[in-house]
Amino acid sequence: MCLICGWIYDEATGDIEHGIKPGTSWADVPMNWTCPECGARKEDFEMVRI
Repeated sequence: MCLICGWIYDEATGDIEHGIKPGTSWADVPMNWTCPECGARKEDFEMVRI
């Protein structure tokens, strides 16, 4: 979950608009990827249990 805006990355859906295919694990998301909602860096995300 993005600590800035609360957007949640879902591994099942990925982020197709930004080149992350569905099924991509969080560990495989590139470090230069940014939150599609607010532009926060990957390091500004925290794992949450849903």
